Amino acid sequence: MMVREDLSGILVLDLFGEARIATRPKVPVPVYGERIVDGLRIWDPHRSKLAALLNKSLLAGGLAGFVRDLNLSPGSAVLYLGAATGTTASHVSDLVPDGLVYAVELSPRAIRDLLGLCQGRDNIVPIIEDAFHPERYAPLLEPVDLVYQDLAQRNQAEIANLNVGRYLKPGGALVLMIKARSVDVTADPKEVAKGEVARLEGVEVVSVTDLRPYHQDHWAVVARKRSEVP
Repeated sequence: MMVREDLSGILVLDLFGEARIATRPKVPVPVYGERIVDGLRIWDPHRSKLAALLNKSLLAGGLAGFVRDLNLSPGSAVLYLGAATGTTASHVSDLVPDGLVYAVELSPRAIRDLLGLCQGRDNIVPIIEDAFHPERYAPLLEPVDLVYQDLAQRNQAEIANLNVGRYLKPGGALVLMIKARSVDVTADPKEVAKGEVARLEGVEVVSVTDLRPYHQDHWAVVARKRSEVP
């Protein structure tokens, strides 16, 4: 195995002639059955939409630019909306070893696994709450550098607007995973995605990426919060 690149903790490996994305955990223990190679966690694009976006950026030759758009450092703060059992959140926590990942999740079943994950990771803060009501977790949060959202709800853009407006620092990044079938199962998924992008407020859209072949009818939106005008 050879490490081709290390882009702010996102590692590109040459694994048996194939480029793979990985992260470096503090303790090399699998979270969801992923491979551990020389202490690095292979990030599965079929299990994580963020990994799918990273892989597509890598194949298109734009991974370095995407990482710059995220603008994460080891001490960054991340608000993760829809953390579920923590598959992707665990990799995000690898990227900010000295920072914090505020992991918002409402499902009782998912929360059980998420709480188990947090026992071995001191930089994930589990928040059992509805992301549509960001005011409810205001006492727990600081301004964040990245809002990452992956929710199977109809009002995905509205939820992103509420959380970006309240918590994202000016110039900070939004990564929104649009699940078109959760918004409207009867409409053309591509048109649904366009509609959700058009509803975003207070941000400049950097890119919109179709996540096929890894995830059907899913689009990844990367945006940056506009700087406040004095």
